[in-house]
Amino acid sequence: MNTYDTADSDEHPMLSRLIKLGLFLLAQGIAVMLMAFVALLVSFGTSWSATTEQAGLLQPGDARSGTLLLKDDGAITEAIRLGIDVDITVSGPTLRARVTQVFRNPSKDWVEATYVYPLATGGAVDTLKMVVGDRVIIGDIKERQQARVIYEEARRAGQKAALTEQERPNIFTNSVANIGPGETVLVQIEYQEPVHQSGNEYSLRLPLVVGPRYNPAPIVQSVEFRKDGSGWGAATSDPVPDRDRISPPVLDPAKNAPVNPTSITVRLKAGFALGEVKSHHHNVKVESPDNTTRVVTLADGAVPADRDFELSWKPAAAKAPSVGLFSERVGDADYLLAFVTPPSAEQATQKPLPREVVFVIDNSGSMGGTSIVQAKASLLYALGRLQPDDRFNVIRFDDTMDVLFPASVPADAAHVREATSFVRALQARGGTEMVPAMRAALTDKLADSSMVRQVVFLTDGAIGNEQELFEAITTMRGRSRVFMVGIGSAPNTYLMTRAAELGRGAFTHIGSVEQVEERMRGLFAKLENPAVTGLTAKFSEATADVTPAIIPDVYRDEPLVLAAKLDKLAGSLEIKGRVGDRPWSVTLPLQDAAEGKGLSKLWAKRKIGDAEVARTLREMTPEDADKTILALALDHQIVTRLTSLVAVDKTPSRPEGAPLKLSELPINLPAGWDFEKVFGERPQVPAQLRERHADARNQPTTRRPTPAAPDAIRLPKTATSAELKMIAGLILIVLALILFVFNRRRPLLTDAA
Repeated sequence: MNTYDTADSDEHPMLSRLIKLGLFLLAQGIAVMLMAFVALLVSFGTSWSATTEQAGLLQPGDARSGTLLLKDDGAITEAIRLGIDVDITVSGPTLRARVTQVFRNPSKDWVEATYVYPLATGGAVDTLKMVVGDRVIIGDIKERQQARVIYEEARRAGQKAALTEQERPNIFTNSVANIGPGETVLVQIEYQEPVHQSGNEYSLRLPLVVGPRYNPAPIVQSVEFRKDGSGWGAATSDPVPDRDRISPPVLDPAKNAPVNPTSITVRLKAGFALGEVKSHHHNVKVESPDNTTRVVTLADGAVPADRDFELSWKPAAAKAPSVGLFSERVGDADYLLAFVTPPSAEQATQKPLPREVVFVIDNSGSMGGTSIVQAKASLLYALGRLQPDDRFNVIRFDDTMDVLFPASVPADAAHVREATSFVRALQARGGTEMVPAMRAALTDKLADSSMVRQVVFLTDGAIGNEQELFEAITTMRGRSRVFMVGIGSAPNTYLMTRAAELGRGAFTHIGSVEQVEERMRGLFAKLENPAVTGLTAKFSEATADVTPAIIPDVYRDEPLVLAAKLDKLAGSLEIKGRVGDRPWSVTLPLQDAAEGKGLSKLWAKRKIGDAEVARTLREMTPEDADKTILALALDHQIVTRLTSLVAVDKTPSRPEGAPLKLSELPINLPAGWDFEKVFGERPQVPAQLRERHADARNQPTTRRPTPAAPDAIRLPKTATSAELKMIAGLILIVLALILFVFNRRRPLLTDAA
């Protein structure tokens, strides 16, 4: 008995402690496992929700189909598939383009499709046709609001209708109403455009994708309070009031196959014996019916609409013609288009003036991928071309800005080396606050009239507030000349060309790394050589309305392009100017003009551009500019920001009471762009896709980390601690039970003995 009492009093506390410790460890293990299970449910739920919402755009299993999938009441249906066919006919100095867009509705619903697409900045859109089965409906030019009313009435009445509206001179929107289940509708637009010439090379550019735009948010300038102290902020102005109309949804190329397959045919009738014909960004097949004609098609068939198509051609002769004169009779007026390339100024006796060059480089998110590589290579090339007598500075910007030197510095080896290191270290990130950078570049701290002041601005132009940039150039340009360098596969050519025009400079495009040296060499030929200045145009007999009204300076290898409306095709045109320090003139007999096509449209388009520039320069009031633009657009039947094309089938097709669903068709991300650099993070729902570029960044200097992809479910690392604690707890409890049983049996064994 004494032995039992001793064991009970000495070992029972030990057993109690073992059991308590075992139960504690077991409970901890179970708790950790429960937490892991809850985390798993949350992670899976979040991922499932994100994946399900993403499926509203595209199911992973269907990613190769090139289709958009719509989610409606939990059901996934295929949306409209879009195909594009472009047919271009080049006739000497002009081209006529026909763009056919195919909308197919494979769903069981009646739908309305909207599609944002780009066109050439200088194109005059004048024709709209809608084809449904064997019916062809021709569009009419109307004032914009009137065209919208006609379209909306037809849409509500169940009639098929198409509406073409200009959002920017290079961005248009097509709306097509009442596409029935299983129906295919063709919408065809046509436009006229001049051919571009630079030195010995002629070219055309066909934009195929609208790059996502950075749209600065409105600034809240007033607040209206309620009695409880809450209130609303009211923005007095929005720099991009139409942000929704220029911001189509963009597909993430990492998750979606490219959409909008595009076929292209160019019928090139140059008017002279052709030499090299080259496509810069697409593989093409070239046929040669004769020595002045080429037929160019895509060698790989239809291609994704994710980069601009650029075609150039050269004459077989050593030099291109330096003069071209074309005329067209429309109504009771003659229209004239003149191309004159002044001679180069190497013979000039005046020594070139030293230069102050301010380089501005865009390192925002849209420049991610190959664009920042091209921009940095271009700027490094430019730094290497500076001369000892030059001064320079470098500015970089995203949604923040850095100016390398407090003021322009001599282009000596040390400063160039410092600038080179600065440029090499740049990375693409953030939004695109372009206006502050332009203002900084135009701020003339030296004010040295003995130096030529030039601003070289490298960007893709992916902003929606172009007008703010134009106004900054207009008010601050002073003696500066602005040279725009468009970077990437789909630059905003409207911004580039208008900024260069207002800045009295020139525009150069670099679409690939391989083009950097060639295109920058051409740019420096303009920067380093005197411009042709003091240009005037005078008609000897005809009364002429000439555009541009104020003839700009012309840089090396650039032609002077004049368009005119004449009361008669008689006499001659004399052009005068100065090449370097020497006077220069040329006289063109009008009776020698060759036949041209679409010249009246091009004249009207250029006159509209003159009115827009005059409005920006405050040489015309907004009311007078709008009145001029509207009159030109209606007289010549072209689409502008004040006029639209509308086509309506008079016969209703959608049954009364049948619902009409809106389908907003997506576009591809431009080739070479980095989705995460542009949008900050991969979007999970369609609404996030409409947060354009960096719009969601209300704090411009805040950098947000990129989260994991939605299908990567991250589980807590619980295996080691949870399982060991549970195992240790069970071992301790079992050991305590064994000791307890052993101690219970010891007195019995003693008594039996």
